[in-house]
Amino acid sequence: MKIVSNKGRHLLTVEPLASSVQFISPLQHLNVTPRKADTPTETTAKLREIPRKSKYISHESAIDLIRREKNPECALDIFNKVSMQKGFHHNNSTYAVILHKLAQSKKYQSLGAVLHRMTYETCKFHEGIFLNLMKHFSKSSMHERVLEMFHSILPIVRSKPSLKAISTCLNLMVDADQIDLARSFLLSTRKDFHLEPNTCIFNILVKYHCKRGDLEAAFEVVKEMEKSEVSCPNLITYSTMIDGLCGNGQLEEAINLFEEMVSKHQIMPDALTYNVLIDGFCRSGKTDRARKIIEFMKKNGCNPNVFNYSALMNGFCRDGRLEEAKEIFNEMKGAGLRPDTVIYTTLINSLCRSSRTDEAIELLKEMKENACKADEVTFNVILGGLCREYRYHEALTMLERLPNDGVYLNKASYRIVLNSLCKDGELEKAVQLLVLMLHRGFVPHFGTSNELLVSLCKAGKANDAAKLLFGLVEMGFKPEPDTWSVLIDLNFRERKLLPAFELLDKISYLIKT
Repeated sequence: MKIVSNKGRHLLTVEPLASSVQFISPLQHLNVTPRKADTPTETTAKLREIPRKSKYISHESAIDLIRREKNPECALDIFNKVSMQKGFHHNNSTYAVILHKLAQSKKYQSLGAVLHRMTYETCKFHEGIFLNLMKHFSKSSMHERVLEMFHSILPIVRSKPSLKAISTCLNLMVDADQIDLARSFLLSTRKDFHLEPNTCIFNILVKYHCKRGDLEAAFEVVKEMEKSEVSCPNLITYSTMIDGLCGNGQLEEAINLFEEMVSKHQIMPDALTYNVLIDGFCRSGKTDRARKIIEFMKKNGCNPNVFNYSALMNGFCRDGRLEEAKEIFNEMKGAGLRPDTVIYTTLINSLCRSSRTDEAIELLKEMKENACKADEVTFNVILGGLCREYRYHEALTMLERLPNDGVYLNKASYRIVLNSLCKDGELEKAVQLLVLMLHRGFVPHFGTSNELLVSLCKAGKANDAAKLLFGLVEMGFKPEPDTWSVLIDLNFRERKLLPAFELLDKISYLIKT
């Protein structure tokens, strides 16, 4: 702000301020000319001294910032800094989001520090935070930590764990085959919390015994459920029992239990229950009976889904009954169901193994037309089929072209073809492929590489072997002594003494570095 003289009058002008505070000129409100020229200047100085007001970050904003931050340490920094605001106190939601972020990134030390901090907080916490952490630790196979999270509920939430918390913890341990931990956990909860199991917990116990193969104990749990006043067997109970019987090869008992469930207890099966029977019969080599179950489903108003058809198709493919597998595949499409990548790959694999790779390639084209994306497993199956039919030119063309079309190939894709080429003595094509692999950053299998190098030497192709050997060593490959000694011997036999010594020096240097 400054004063400019104009014919004896003082005019007040305003300079732009760096502050975000909106400035309104006094002249807009007062028509009085200031008595002293320095008064406006003093006012401006005071305005400029006003600090920029920082934005208060609410709980919702903090949660959004933490969620968006990809770096877990930076997310923790945000969590700590917002708590420094006057009047700000973290709540259940802000703690939940930072703990989820740290668990997801496996920053367990930082996670432990945040949990310790929670013990001093006065806000109300919910056990859902700990159920989420249990699942994270279970995925990382840290089963002792799952129990630790369960036992943290009481001191931090300040209330006893609910039946949901108990069933979640128990179920995670049963699913992870941690049977001993599950047993000790169940005994301790019954003692400490005077647990009266509900249907959910009873069902986990049924699954627990079925996983151990102790079907007699599983049936005892079902009898206990029937006597209980707070629970009774439901569809999940019977589906688990039927699955246990099928897995134990007791198919007739499984059918009998199925019929008892429907006729005696009036519990109608769903597609998942039917799938247990279909899969059980298919795995026991009784695919025709599995097909009759599909027909029974339709007659009883339960339309088969993709998983039912997939299980039956797998059974026919496993039995080598390709035509019937194709019939089921077409029936599924006729019912308006859309096959997924796994179903297509299953049929493609069976076709390739039956030397019907052309039909498999047609299915691959159909996948593209139906916007069903083939994955590396699908392409590896096709590559294997082409190699078994000695169609190496097509296999190499596919390997060359697919990455340019945006298709990801893994190292197995290249190794499938390279192994077949080496096995059939197609050395020139093997060298061509190995060069392509090295160019794309894929290192061939140790044994295959040594075998190829020795084969090249025996075929008198010392120069090709030497070039490949240097390329492999630079990628971190360490050849067996027999491999490079054969190459040096070949140079000696051809009286190439200088190249032999140079080769020996280079190999020694590369291996050491």
